[in-house]
Amino acid sequence: MHSPERRGAHSGAHTPGRIANWDLVRIFLEVARIGSFRAAAAQLNMSANFLSKRLSLLESAYKTTLITRHVDGIRLTPEGTQVLEAAKRMEEASFGLDRALSRSTPELSGEVRFAITEGLGTFWVAPRLIEFQRAYPGLLVDLKCEMRSADVLRLEADLAVQLEEPDKPDLKRVKIARLHSMPFVSPSYVEIYGMPKDEDDIRQNHRIVIQDADQTRTQQLYDKHAGREQLGFVAMRNNVSSAHVWAVAKGAGIGWLPTYIPAVAGPLVPLDLDIRFQFDIWLTYHPDAKRIPRVKQLIEWTIQAFDGRKFPWFRDEFVHPNDLQKSYKGEPLVNLFAGFMKEPRSKIA
Repeated sequence: MHSPERRGAHSGAHTPGRIANWDLVRIFLEVARIGSFRAAAAQLNMSANFLSKRLSLLESAYKTTLITRHVDGIRLTPEGTQVLEAAKRMEEASFGLDRALSRSTPELSGEVRFAITEGLGTFWVAPRLIEFQRAYPGLLVDLKCEMRSADVLRLEADLAVQLEEPDKPDLKRVKIARLHSMPFVSPSYVEIYGMPKDEDDIRQNHRIVIQDADQTRTQQLYDKHAGREQLGFVAMRNNVSSAHVWAVAKGAGIGWLPTYIPAVAGPLVPLDLDIRFQFDIWLTYHPDAKRIPRVKQLIEWTIQAFDGRKFPWFRDEFVHPNDLQKSYKGEPLVNLFAGFMKEPRSKIA
């Protein structure tokens, strides 16, 4: 089997009147946007040397220098700037082609039962399922958002996403992402109680909010890290993520939330106190489920929806909330929770 570097090594040669190889243009577009071969390589999961060679192929094909290399990254030449604008138009056209091909695929119809933890279902999957529904309007997705793990073997769901590794050998199980949790606080809380300084300051002078539900390991983590009784320290216990986020957002106390929360819910402030937790995210389904086209389609969509290469908050390595925006290079995320929180971030600057 040929490696990616070998496969299609001569595909960049340009024939007059032919459109440039889109794979080469896509690499140029990514490098130009990010400004560095190394960073682009990490984003595309390829080697920097491979990207450099592919870009050289594009430049050789058109006998044009598109970028210059510098210690701190790359610079576009005037010709590179013109090509970048054309490449963006090519990308838009490719999106249009994808949509057209999707519309031409055979119609899928029927019901698919999708079980998922309440937080991931409410804040991440439900808003994004709109895209899936528009692509397959004949499908009905029965979305069950709850912390109890669904019994897929007993057909409570066709597929399930959970924070505990499935232990039944007859099920197909795939680790699709990792959820990182860290402490957040609202600006309104800081105005009253001040900014927490460290773990001891939190224990002595602050209030916290906890989510106590299946799959959260709440009691285990509390016993290990809290160092005091809950009464007088825990301001509120919630059994669902939506209530938990609301409580933290409105200033009830410090709460541990997924690192992606500021991207979808507003100006919560992450606390760099080195009290972070992580949970692997598992997809589970019956091995025969992929034989059903409508279930197979939702399984594939779910894996893409949690792809850490595109969505940095689901990577195995921790990415700080303040760095998510520059780490995320996809299409703009629509803030489906605009207006959810009112406090301006400038209050705690």
